[in-house]
Order: sequence, then C-alpha cells, then structure tokens
Amino acid sequence: ALQRITRGAEIIALQDKPVCTLDKVWPAELCRVTGYGAALNVVKLTKDSTVAIWGLGAVGLGVAMGAKERGCKTIIGIDINPSKFSKAEEFGCTECLNPNSLQLPLVQHLTEMTDGGLDFTFECIGNVGTMRAALESCHKGWGESVILGVAGPGQEISTRPFQLVTGRVWRGCAFGGWKSVDQVPQLVELYLKGTIKLDEFITHRLPIDKINDAFTLMQCGTCIRTVVNF
Repeated sequence: ALQRITRGAEIIALQDKPVCTLDKVWPAELCRVTGYGAALNVVKLTKDSTVAIWGLGAVGLGVAMGAKERGCKTIIGIDINPSKFSKAEEFGCTECLNPNSLQLPLVQHLTEMTDGGLDFTFECIGNVGTMRAALESCHKGWGESVILGVAGPGQEISTRPFQLVTGRVWRGCAFGGWKSVDQVPQLVELYLKGTIKLDEFITHRLPIDKINDAFTLMQCGTCIRTVVNF
C-alpha cells in the first residue's frame, strides 16, 4: 500500500487527480440515486405516464425527481406522514395521499382516480403489504410495479395469480440500475453541475454531541437525511 509503483486490477484503479471532496460527493449515496435511477433506468417513463410512489423518504423522493425529469403528467406520493408532503411536491409529486385519510381502500381509490390503474408504481418502504398494494394499483395489461424497499428477513410477498396473468409486471431494482464503475462518476458530475438535486435531501445538520437527537429524528420519520458533523 505504501509503494509508489504496484500492480492491481483495472477495476480498482483511480485517475491521478482529485475529483471531488467527501463533503461534496457524499450526497450521491445509495438511497437517493437508487430511487432516481429506478425512474430513469429501470422503466420507460414518458410524459404521459401516471406514477405512484409508496414512501416519501430519500428513495421515494429520488423516484419523484426522476419522474419529474421524464416529464410525467401524474406523480402521486403516498405516505402516512403528511409532514413529508411539501418536500415531496418540491421534488416533483403532483399530489400526495395519506391512506389513513381516504374514504375508500387505497387500491380502489387509485384505480378510480386513474381510470383503471397506474402505468408505474414504486414501493420504497419495504413493507410486504404495500408491495402488494403497489402491484394491484397498476393498470391491467401494461402496468409495472418496481420494488425498491427492503422487507425484513424471512418475509414473503404474495398476490393472486390473476394480477400477473392479466399483464401486470412485478420487478425489483438494485442501486437504481446504475453501473457503479462507469456511471457513479457521471452522477457526481451531474450533482456538481447542479443538474440533479442531492443537497435538498438534507433536512437537519447536527453536531456529534447531538447524535442521539439524529436517531430520534430518524425513528420518528421527521427527517429525510440528517448530517452529523464531527
């Protein structure tokens, strides 16, 4: 490690110049670019697409940002915490829903408001119940549902086979479909140029002696990302 000349695999080689400091590059971490990439790389969104996003944390906001970039006409954010709605609208959601405030079951409500179902849905929570709801809110014949949330160990997803044989697609996504070696540097460049939002995910900044407050914010769902300085 201390030699000036050595040999190694090409994949671990870095260019011999500083690209970006850590305080600038860290916002391009997994959650944010996963959602953003899911909207850009994993499915084919168009300006006429109707989209719904379950969970308005960092992953869900990334999806909203990508869907907005694609020009989608309808981007519905879904969360049981209404305090997240204003931030979701900043990132591109055209409207937000709290399932607990609806008169109808969520799937029925979405199906009726979109004339048969959504073109694309994204589950960004990791709850097997919302994974099923996201699939069953898709339009028969062409609707696609993407699972981004990570469920607990041993949990299983289920739905009626009819939901799939009628043309819906259920798929997963890892790291937003980005190829890390080639495309992460491109994401950093886009961030530095101001093309994509990343700093806007940060809702709190705290000193190291307030780290317990940071965990409380996370557990209560009152933050998107908190930076702890030490």
